[in-house]
Amino acid sequence: MAEHGNRAEWTNWSGKLSATPLRIVQAGTVDAIRSELAAARDGGWTVRTAGTAHSHYPLLPTDGVILDTRPLSGLVSVDKEAMTATFRAGTKIHACGRPLLEHGMGLLNQGDIDQQSVGGAIATGTHGTGVNLGSFSSSVTELSVLLVDGSVVTCSPDVEPELFEATRLSLGAVGVVLEVTLRVREAYRLEERQWLEPFESVMERIEDLASATRHFEYFWWAGHDRAVCKSIDVTDEPCRYPLGDEGQRLAWSFEVLPNQRLNPHTEMEYAIPAEHGPSCVTEIRDLLLGDFSDVVWPIEYRTVAADDVWLSPARGRSTVTVSVHEDVARDETAYYRSAEAVFRAHGGRPHWGKVHYLSGDDLADDYDRWENWWSIRDQVDPTGVLLNEPLRKLRPS
Repeated sequence: MAEHGNRAEWTNWSGKLSATPLRIVQAGTVDAIRSELAAARDGGWTVRTAGTAHSHYPLLPTDGVILDTRPLSGLVSVDKEAMTATFRAGTKIHACGRPLLEHGMGLLNQGDIDQQSVGGAIATGTHGTGVNLGSFSSSVTELSVLLVDGSVVTCSPDVEPELFEATRLSLGAVGVVLEVTLRVREAYRLEERQWLEPFESVMERIEDLASATRHFEYFWWAGHDRAVCKSIDVTDEPCRYPLGDEGQRLAWSFEVLPNQRLNPHTEMEYAIPAEHGPSCVTEIRDLLLGDFSDVVWPIEYRTVAADDVWLSPARGRSTVTVSVHEDVARDETAYYRSAEAVFRAHGGRPHWGKVHYLSGDDLADDYDRWENWWSIRDQVDPTGVLLNEPLRKLRPS
């Protein structure tokens, strides 16, 4: 954070998005957060909650107040009978693995970046890869949320079920999530393998590759004949240290699934019905071989299980996710708009934390519970304290 006149200066992790909020407040107690919400209600400004500022879509920028929830972190409790674990919402994903292992537990899945907060991951539907594995939001069983009126509500499928549905993928616009209870499993070790394979060969056997191991993904770069494929599967073999490079690791799940992705970039990702994934990615490849041959960043192909989360891109359908990337120093607009046209033609829904250009009407066509989500959201925040301008523009017309 830097000072900008009398205001703070904020940027997301890549530096592509920026804002000059009224202030940035590090808040680690319910009373501190409650006071910020009350001041915003009275003063007429917006409050947005920051996890790690890892989103590429402008969910966080505001000229109001940004809440930094890093102090709101740590494992609260585990329930070995129910196989659940409760974390404070500011806990970073990379800080979940070791405490869970001490209880003989592990997260069901995680993505290849582990810098996000648990609260941010469920707010945007963050996911890893695996045909039988869902997003973070799909593993939530209970939430504690501080509402704009100052009340703290614990919600679940059985208690305040509509608030629960709206909050387990909330875009940070329903309330300030304090604690998240997740389904977990017994601790497990994973072994990964990485290889190069011609793109056409990968696509000919993509269903077999995706289902042969617990996790599978690949990257393909324009100008290269072969894709970089990676499979990861459960193993009973003992951990192998030192870990080694990506593609060579055998260790606990939280030591194998994440990777270092340090080069600043922007990203667009769409969730495609699984049956359309191969044809969609082939058309995206054609874009890179044609009008956008100067793009040096890859396509990424992953899988996600169907779920029933109201705003989940995988709602009601087995899903393939296709991501495109660009350097932060370059204008991605023409490339991303062309890619988005392909994604939409294949029934794609955007990742909430990544670039998209859709309107509220577009999204209403994608989600059968869109109006329900907004109705619940507006009931608990009728004056829009938690809505920044990009979110206001998505409101149903």
